[in-house]
Amino acid sequence: MSDPGSSRAVRGASLLILLQVGSRLLTFTANQVLLRFLTASLLGVSAQLEVYYLSVLFFARESLRVAIQRQGSDAGGDAVVTSSETSEGERKGVKVGERQKGEGKPKSYGGSNRGGGTAVDETEATPSTNAATAQAAVNLSYIAIILGAVVAILLGHLYISSISTEVLSTPHLLHSVYIYAFAAMLELLSEPAFVLMQIRLQFGVRATAEAVATLLRCLATLGSAVYASRHSLNSGVLPFALGQAAYGLALLLVYTFYGLSLSRREHFSLLPVRLPGKAAYVLSYFPRPTLNLASSMMAQSLVKHLLTQGDTFLISALSSPDAQGVYALANNYGGLVARLLFQPVEESSRSYFSRLLSSSSSSPAAEASKDKPSKETPVRRAAADLQALMKIYLLLGLLVVSVGPTAAPLLLSLVAGPKWRGSGAGDCLAAFAWYVPLLAVNGAAEAFVSSVATEAQVHAQSAWMGAFSLVFGAAGFFFLRVLDMGAVGLVVANGVNMLCRIAWCGVFIARYFRGRGVEFELGGMLPGPAAVAAGVVASTAVRRVVVRDVVADVLGPREIITQLVKIAGVTVPFLVAVAFSERSFILQGYHAMRGKRTAPPPPPP
Repeated sequence: MSDPGSSRAVRGASLLILLQVGSRLLTFTANQVLLRFLTASLLGVSAQLEVYYLSVLFFARESLRVAIQRQGSDAGGDAVVTSSETSEGERKGVKVGERQKGEGKPKSYGGSNRGGGTAVDETEATPSTNAATAQAAVNLSYIAIILGAVVAILLGHLYISSISTEVLSTPHLLHSVYIYAFAAMLELLSEPAFVLMQIRLQFGVRATAEAVATLLRCLATLGSAVYASRHSLNSGVLPFALGQAAYGLALLLVYTFYGLSLSRREHFSLLPVRLPGKAAYVLSYFPRPTLNLASSMMAQSLVKHLLTQGDTFLISALSSPDAQGVYALANNYGGLVARLLFQPVEESSRSYFSRLLSSSSSSPAAEASKDKPSKETPVRRAAADLQALMKIYLLLGLLVVSVGPTAAPLLLSLVAGPKWRGSGAGDCLAAFAWYVPLLAVNGAAEAFVSSVATEAQVHAQSAWMGAFSLVFGAAGFFFLRVLDMGAVGLVVANGVNMLCRIAWCGVFIARYFRGRGVEFELGGMLPGPAAVAAGVVASTAVRRVVVRDVVADVLGPREIITQLVKIAGVTVPFLVAVAFSERSFILQGYHAMRGKRTAPPPPPP
């Protein structure tokens, strides 16, 4: 990953991780205060409202975002750049949609074309490719806004009409639903500027926007909860709704500020504008290939979201609001690693693999035959980078499963307070430690699949994910109703679902690389025997130094901290042993990050 594109992706992922760490620490601190004002049932209802909010955003924009990233540099540019210019640009290392050094500013799409009139002549199109690409992405983003309004109304009506009387009696529930819908629309209104920053890999803007939005959300949520408590008001879930509205407003303001600056500099509009080339665009606004890809991904997005949020749907149908609150608490803490680390890496790797393999995905046979075996092609580089990413995830997962099941209940008891100690959230969080590695591997695998899959393969994946949703539902019913395992059973059902999805992605990835003359070996991703042995020893040692039942029922904060220090004392030599056993892999990754690979760097464009 020593080329400029991969370096930007790595820097972007690092920036997003730092953003997630900072924002989650802030949110975490605010939540610790909020837990003192909340009951389990209120936390459960707030989790339902969050699923409603995320569902509106997901159905409105997810497939469009993926499609725009897949064809980021081509979305709009293919209509204004001839094939000879495109191939010449690729040979010189210049992305479609970017001006070569020495070219002037792009011609405006806001003048004669803004009113939907004059198409740009093809001979004049090359300088304005950057503007065309940006304008096409902006136009597509308005589909998300329209879809969001429709989905917010439909899902809001469905939610209100399907909830139980107990949930409906929650104070200010209906007002909160309306505010969550309003917050979702505020966030979707920032989509035109967001997609511009995403395809330009301007992660700093995203970091600024999300940092400001997170701060305002915490202040609004915590401030309203404290105000209601001091004035003896029963605010119900209203503080969460107000916080989400503040979050959406902040995103809209920050993204619009940077988007307007970029649009003035590169001469395009943040409003929908007609584009030249009627054959290449739907209604003269939307690039046909990107729109077709987004449409084909819509069904997959529906199934994927049902699987992602299926735990909340299941526990809502099969348990009480109190049990939902317990699971929500454990899920928030258990998913902290995924949100801090895995999600930013997944988003950045999806952009990276889309760009790296964009030129080779359509001609697998040519990729294998035109290059010598020793030459590093984009496909070979992608295979090596994906293997390295998977191995990093599995090494982190080894750490989590070695000490997490024992340490998690202690940490929860310490940070959430005695009020939640006997709720069963500790056992659920301990089970979640085994689920985290599956979550990580599946996220990376599906990010790669979404980067390279054809339309037919996307449909096939959607069908398989539909089958996996049935497996998940059956597993959830079995563990929740038959075995009565509660929230722990839901974690186990999620694990079954993840294993199915990982298996499908593994078969797809192996076939993809094999079809291009590259073997994707499973052994290259797995931790070595010495690292696994160190994990087994560490897990056994941790269980011996800590007696969980005694800690959960008897020990106070000081004693719990003492037990955590003991766990840390076991973890440090475990990390040293793993680092020593995997030293060659770690050194290789270090040199790659520092740009010191033995292979010569590619010539500048």
